[in-house]
Parts: sequence; C-alpha cells; structure tokens
Amino acid sequence: MLVVINADPDAIASAMAVRRLLWRRVSGVTLSHVNIIKRPDNTAMVRLLRAGLVHSDETDEKKFDRFVMVDSQPSHHEAFARFSFDAVIDHHPDTGIKAAFTDIRPEYGATASIMTEYLRAAGIKPSAKLATALLHAIKTDTDNFERQAVNEDIRAFQFLFRYSNIHLSRKIEQADLRLDFLKYFRIALQTMRMHKGRVFVHLGAVANPDVCVVVADFFMRICSVKWSIVSGFYENKLILIFRNDGLRKDAGKTAKQGFGHLGSAGGHKSMARAEIPVQALDDLRDCSDDRKVLQWIIDRVEKKQKESSVSFKKDILGLKT
Repeated sequence: MLVVINADPDAIASAMAVRRLLWRRVSGVTLSHVNIIKRPDNTAMVRLLRAGLVHSDETDEKKFDRFVMVDSQPSHHEAFARFSFDAVIDHHPDTGIKAAFTDIRPEYGATASIMTEYLRAAGIKPSAKLATALLHAIKTDTDNFERQAVNEDIRAFQFLFRYSNIHLSRKIEQADLRLDFLKYFRIALQTMRMHKGRVFVHLGAVANPDVCVVVADFFMRICSVKWSIVSGFYENKLILIFRNDGLRKDAGKTAKQGFGHLGSAGGHKSMARAEIPVQALDDLRDCSDDRKVLQWIIDRVEKKQKESSVSFKKDILGLKT
C-alpha cells in the first residue's frame, strides 16, 4: 500500500493514521510525499514523531498494489497524475474525484478529524506519537478552532488530547522559523502594499514556497489587516498564498476566480493557494520586475473582489445578476 500526500501537518498525521489502521492487514504501508518538506514545523513534526516519509521520486509505483490519498485530491498537484488512486479521503471541496472509495467532507476542519473517527470505529487506541500528530493537525488546520470547524473536529480533539504528548506538540509548534527565512521578512516589510485592510506582498524568487505561507500568516497577526496575499516565484511557477480574517470573505473563491483559469487555485474561506506556470502569464510581460508583478496581482484581486461585492449587493436588493 502506498499512501501519497502533499505533506503538511494534516496530511502527515492522516497518512500516519492510515498506516496504523492497516497495520497487520497488508504486507506493508509506505508514506510518500510529492512536495519538498522545508517548513521548520513540518520538518520538526516528521523528525520528532518519526513519520517515516519517502519522497515520491524515490518510490516505484510498480511495487505497490493499492494507492491511497489523504488530505488532498488528484487535481490538487500535477505530481499526483502518475498514480491511480483506489481511495481518497479529504476535507477540501469535492473536485469530482472518482475512485473505488471516496470520503470527502468539506465541512470538516481537518482530515485528521475524519481519520480519528476511523481509528475510534476500529477500536484503536492511538500511540502518543500518532495522537500528537493528529492533535497538532487539527489545531493547525482549524487555527486553534478560529477557522472553519464542526463539532466532530472538537470531539476528535478531545479524544486525542487524552493520549497525546503536549510537550512534543508544543515543541513542534514553536519550530516555525528558520534563520534563512528572515531575509524574506525584510523584503516583505520594505515592499508591502496596503489598501483598505489588504496587505499585498511579492517576494520575488523564493527558496521554498513555504516562505510565502509563513509571511502571509505573519501579516494576519496585525490587528488592522483583514487580507494577506503573498506571492513568490518557485520552480517556474508563481505561488500565491491567500489569508483573511474569515468575516464575510472567501479566499478560495477569490483565488479561483482571479487565477483559476491560469493554473491550479482554490481553498477554504479563510485560506487558499494558487500556483500558476510562468508560461501562462501572457498578460504579465516582465516577470522579473517585482513591482509590476505585485501590481498585476493587486489589480486582479481587487477587480474580482469588487465584482463579488457588486454581485452581493444586487442579490440583497433582489435584482438580477
């Protein structure tokens, strides 16, 4: 059995849960990630909880009989195309995936909550490391229950808390910065554009797309910021990270409407992501000019948000859209 993920805390923990569920039921379970893990909290999670991940480039799919995906869907990453999935379990919006077994619950705050229900249904008491991984995943994806969550997420959290190692969890949470990330904060502070509570930042070329995530989350800690949109170029792709305060906003919709026709885009109401191949940026003539790239992003986001606002007002007034 090969479990394939785009590694982040929720995906890592959910994959570990699959491995535990299938223990002694299959001849072997390998956990494989398609992305590069460089975020400090993610690397700390893998190391401290002994997740045992192998990069997909180092796996030979011909040696496996079944393929499982958790916390993602095949259309979310081009690297998934080489696999034919037998089972998909996820909490992101349904993309119409077809597999022998699917369990898509977009109302849940984390896939880890779904996997916790599977463990409980199987009568399995999670180890301290597995419980800590799942607990951390729920806390991360719900932002300590400040983002979308349902009662099932809370019940899963309460169950896992009994078995988790809080000291390990705290150590993972505190490992959120790397020394080489600091230079991007300088770039962000020097080049940011702020308008009506929206912060826009373009970092230029980045060593890892996770830098954009860290910077976007940082700006959301400022009380006057309602939106944080951070971008950067990585491996011939423009990466855009969207964050907002969740008050009558939809980051996933903004990302999809503004950039979905150029590449992959989507997410939740308060957090989303878009990845656009450089060759698709036809109307952006000079990708090397960071100021022009930033202005191009601002124009597209503000145009779509203005259109959404007009549409909302028309709906309220009972007019045809």
